Amino acid sequence: MTTYSEFHRRSVGERDAFWRDEAKLIDWETPFSDVLDYSRPPFAKWFVGGRTNICHNAIDRHLASRGEQTALIYISTETGQQRSYTYRELAAEVNRFAAMLKAQGAGRGDRVLIYMPMVAEAMFAMLACARIGAIHSVVFGGFAAASLATRIDDARPKVMVTSDAGMRGGKPVPYKHLVDESIRLAQYPPAKVIIVNRGLDAAMNIVAGRDLDYATLRTQHMDALVPCEWMESSEPSYILYTSGTTGKPKGVQRDTGGYAVALASSMRRIFCVEPGETMFTTSDIGWVVGHSYIVYGPLINGSTTIMYEGLPIRPDPGIWWKIVAEHKVKTMFSSPTAIRVLKKQDTAYMKAHDLSTLKYVFLAGEPLDEPTARWASDSLGVAIVDNYWQTETGWPILSAQLGVQETPRKFGSPSFPVYGYDVRLLHEGTGKEVGANEKGVLVIKPPMPPGCMTTVWGDDDRFVKTYFSDFPQDWAYSTFDWATRDAEGYYFVLGRTDDVINVAGHRLGTREIEEAVQAHAGIAEVAVVGVADALKGQIPVAFAVVKDAATVATPEGVAKMRKEVMDTVDRQLGAIGRPGAVHFVTVLPKTRSGKLLRRSIQALAEGRDPGDLTTIEDPAALEQIRIALAGK
Repeated sequence: MTTYSEFHRRSVGERDAFWRDEAKLIDWETPFSDVLDYSRPPFAKWFVGGRTNICHNAIDRHLASRGEQTALIYISTETGQQRSYTYRELAAEVNRFAAMLKAQGAGRGDRVLIYMPMVAEAMFAMLACARIGAIHSVVFGGFAAASLATRIDDARPKVMVTSDAGMRGGKPVPYKHLVDESIRLAQYPPAKVIIVNRGLDAAMNIVAGRDLDYATLRTQHMDALVPCEWMESSEPSYILYTSGTTGKPKGVQRDTGGYAVALASSMRRIFCVEPGETMFTTSDIGWVVGHSYIVYGPLINGSTTIMYEGLPIRPDPGIWWKIVAEHKVKTMFSSPTAIRVLKKQDTAYMKAHDLSTLKYVFLAGEPLDEPTARWASDSLGVAIVDNYWQTETGWPILSAQLGVQETPRKFGSPSFPVYGYDVRLLHEGTGKEVGANEKGVLVIKPPMPPGCMTTVWGDDDRFVKTYFSDFPQDWAYSTFDWATRDAEGYYFVLGRTDDVINVAGHRLGTREIEEAVQAHAGIAEVAVVGVADALKGQIPVAFAVVKDAATVATPEGVAKMRKEVMDTVDRQLGAIGRPGAVHFVTVLPKTRSGKLLRRSIQALAEGRDPGDLTTIEDPAALEQIRIALAGK
């Protein structure tokens, strides 16, 4: 084994040779001619001319050597179900689903929108899309009909896959009525909807001619064998929508070959999972962590993956540790928020289970505070590995790479740049690199490594303008996060430079929440900021100006309007975007040029100095914010 420093140096200094070696970790039906085409910055094409298929790499290539090994363990503490699938059984289910999709006219390049709870069929659908060359777009089940409709219109799916309902906290969460409403709102609705009926919503409406029953279709395709569609490396594999600083979500477009190579490599170099070993990732398939490290990464690696539907404290706070013990989990991947929830529970729940197989717990999605990291390390007695990345990158940007070298870790730091990433910290104003312990914007000098987004779906200009315009002299990709680097090279991520917030690991644009609030007919104007929260990392807080001041002139009126605003956000965006608090003011603080002073509002909400206010139009506006916060 080489050292981390040498490994990283080679990955950016001898890029072609390095990635040619890593590309041997997957199967290629046609070898690539060039490792990288970077003739049109900032667009990078990896493994040019190579043809491969992600589903083949995740399933088919393992059948000869590990066909009887468990590939997927599905556990739902919500319904009490548990099912395991060997690689051979998973292959059969995916072939059946692929045949269903082809029967509905879906094929190479067509989009399939998946709006599903955490059920095994959601994974079958994703892998089936990859098999036939269709581009899947998984939408998190917490989004409301209006949000779902915007994603339908952007992706224009030929087929949609959904379920009657999900389950949370023992209660059904109906999905199908949201799908019906989203299709009614959409300009470009799918022609067919495949429904996995779990028997949780007896009132589910079925639209004749459009809605199809998954179980019925499955019986029609029990013996289906659908060949893999061999995709050129740069062809899209999926779209995953992420919030931005405008209300319209961005469709992060991922390639095929580069993504497969990055995941195959990261499973060994970062997550230290060998073929045949078990990984338990507690995320949802609606997020990038679920795509990369519930579905594709472990299976490409020939490992066993666990898919869990349920809460970390139900039926009791020992459930995750019970799963770890029963299934001999080696590597676990979760979020700081989940660990903070478990930190409040009696450690007896943890100690009741044999955790001797567990070697690593990776945490990502939001900054990991030192007390939480220390508690997890002391309580579990395993390596706690903080790692930092984004939907856009698809795999970690900063992390200890323990499969390369066992480097010491510092609590509160995601360690070092991952191989392939040329990470810099730049001064926001000058664009020059900052020194040790100086705050800068964390950027990546392109070309971006394999696995990262290749563009915004259908909008190359937005890709360039959003990510590469802040530091155009270097084409630097901005993460929009502040960070520092200490004298030993360890990075510390401090928070966002833009208006995107992290709520329990879910990335939400404040503009998207503002638009949802303003859908209420009585709201004239609103500012939403992310406010630090001990449990969730951040929570959205709204400051709204009403059209008719009389509606909030009494405590009863305030309570009524607050509830109506919350309900409006639930309908427009889903409960995931609901503000933690809504305050009513008569004016919002702005500069004389009309720009909202969001950072000053956020500072006041967090009890900090609001900063330079020389450009403020009306100082009384900030005083209103202070008064509103004091009265909460």
